[in-house]
Amino acid sequence: MEMNNEHYFYVLECGDGSYYAGYTNDLKKRLAKHESGKGAKYTRSRGPLTLLYHESFETKPEAMKAEYAFKQLSKAEKIAYIQDGKAERT
Repeated sequence: MEMNNEHYFYVLECGDGSYYAGYTNDLKKRLAKHESGKGAKYTRSRGPLTLLYHESFETKPEAMKAEYAFKQLSKAEKIAYIQDGKAERT
């Protein structure tokens, strides 16, 4: 059985300007699900979607911790987090 050792925290910008933060172990597949309308309920009616940010982690708990911490930030703090050079860190 093949094990996926990459776990991602990612942020999408929705067509209405809101952010959606999530976790996955297959970023390409998860983005395709969102785009097809079969991803999270939140993103289904908020397209188009743009991947703004993603980070890669070795473990699921690390990625989920990053997702949770991001969700606790204000919108201004989220924008700063993405712009502070942490974006696309893989």
